[in-house]
Amino acid sequence: MKKILFAACLLAAQSSFAQYWQQEADYKMDIDMNAEAHQFHGEQEITYTNNSPDTLNQLFYHLYFNAFQPNSMMDVRSRWIADPDRRVRDRIAHLNAEEIGYHKVNSLSLDGEALAYHIEGTVCEVKLNKPILPGQSVKLKMDFDSQVPLQIRRSGRDNAEGVEFSMTQWYPKLAEYDAQGWHTDPYIGREFHGIWGDFEVNIRMDKDYLIAATGELQNADEIGHGYAGVQNQKVDADGKLTWKFKAENVIDFAWAADPDYIHDVLEHGDLTLHFFYQKDVENPEYWKELQAETAQMFDYMSEHYGKYPYPQYSVVQGGDGGMEYPMLTLITGNRSKGSLRGVTLHEMIHSWYQAVLATNEAKYAWMDEGFNTYVGNIVDKALFDKEAENIHAGSYRAYFSLLKDGTLEPVATHSDHYHMNRSYSVGSYVMGAVYLHQLSYIIGQENLEKGMLRYYNTWKFKHPTPNDFKRVMEKVSGVNLEWYNQYFINQLHPIDYAVQAVYPKDKKNTTIVLERVERFPMPIDLEVTLKNGEKHVYYIPLSIMRGEKPAEGKNWNQLADWPWTFPQYKFEIPFKFDQIESVEIDPSKRMADFNEENNMFPRSTAFEYRGN
Repeated sequence: MKKILFAACLLAAQSSFAQYWQQEADYKMDIDMNAEAHQFHGEQEITYTNNSPDTLNQLFYHLYFNAFQPNSMMDVRSRWIADPDRRVRDRIAHLNAEEIGYHKVNSLSLDGEALAYHIEGTVCEVKLNKPILPGQSVKLKMDFDSQVPLQIRRSGRDNAEGVEFSMTQWYPKLAEYDAQGWHTDPYIGREFHGIWGDFEVNIRMDKDYLIAATGELQNADEIGHGYAGVQNQKVDADGKLTWKFKAENVIDFAWAADPDYIHDVLEHGDLTLHFFYQKDVENPEYWKELQAETAQMFDYMSEHYGKYPYPQYSVVQGGDGGMEYPMLTLITGNRSKGSLRGVTLHEMIHSWYQAVLATNEAKYAWMDEGFNTYVGNIVDKALFDKEAENIHAGSYRAYFSLLKDGTLEPVATHSDHYHMNRSYSVGSYVMGAVYLHQLSYIIGQENLEKGMLRYYNTWKFKHPTPNDFKRVMEKVSGVNLEWYNQYFINQLHPIDYAVQAVYPKDKKNTTIVLERVERFPMPIDLEVTLKNGEKHVYYIPLSIMRGEKPAEGKNWNQLADWPWTFPQYKFEIPFKFDQIESVEIDPSKRMADFNEENNMFPRSTAFEYRGN
């Protein structure tokens, strides 16, 4: 009955979904690259559609390359944070004029009328001469010049492995506006957000360079380099080729270029996989083996977590580690076989949780990186490491480590505002994985798997929030999860439950007393093992769940709800005390109980019964 009533309550809130809206920004860019000077000139036209109910009187652009200048916010943050990223440290502070990055806006107009603008670090603030009304589309034109910074962080030139251009977060990019307002975060080297749109990008560059990019190449017959079997090139008077790319319904556009790339192509059904790596990469055989493995990854993800919606994907050597973009990832290539496969798996899964669902990473990195970690563990075990056990244990260890040393910060912390890089890494990559695995404990593994697929199919191309994910899981499971999100996302209270006492009630029955030691409430799976080897599970839902998970396994016994304000829970089981071998809270280890020493009876340490 509780599940039926809760489901009825959810239907009342359905109308809010119909009010959802999002902006659209369609880009056309012509880029003229001077590879020798590491500079380019750009002409950009954006068709911007205001799908919001609001009248807009201002706009904002992200100018990411401006972060790569001495005394920028990225530079100062890196030099003062307690545990600086080894890839940055104080390197920006020492860049000279030819090594810094920049975007210089030469002109900006709206529907042909010049606009006034002010540049503040990595953000261009634009005051409109006339407002953009709800439902109105306008054309924004910008002429700009840019310099590619010496490789520092994700984007830039001359990375540690010799790749010349890693062009990510490389162009003036219109800031997102949604129901929460403008998202104008300065760039200090972490996550970002974007507007969906179509991209037409023409890149004019020296003929010797091979380019990998988001989207599909439109003029392979003019490029040569073996594209479409063509060897001849349509080179202009300056010895340059113009590469023409199109990408539909993406939140960003990235590319990379190097004269020493090898380009392999794998046609896999309706998906084309591209692999770009340098001729002198270490262990090139690993890059060959990676190609069929990547196809397996896409097959598994599309079957279990939602169909990949784009026609191509490129795995590209470049950048400074691994970084995801629509239809493309940049990864460093000189790796062991397992590392190369692992980083490719992690980055391609971002095609689901970053490129398609596109949660605002700056605010909810744990819904991208963390979900990615959780799913990556599952895919890796299913495809490549079938004997692996406790695949999420590492995430729990990292969480417990920060919880115990006091450096954990709330998951709700903005990505840029974590006090330490380590705290950010755990808060984003680890906590989302713990959140999901623990959610399987609360609602059941089958419900979680159904919910993950439904989440993708419901919210793809819609920028979901934590509440949107929660609502999907509530609908699938019939369980209220508001309490779970509140405790897990916004607070730092740990989970600690204890087997407080086990003693004979009479000659036939045994009394068990459980205790909630810390403040985070949870349902309880309690496994009783008898001396004859039989196992019996006693499941205690929380009253605030307004529902319960399905039975998991044999000898499943559901007990009365545990009101979260009650510190103890006492019940009897129909077994003699001397029949009992052990009593254990959550033998599956899915509940993130940070003190397992009190989860078992009998246990080595003495304890005092504090019940009545």
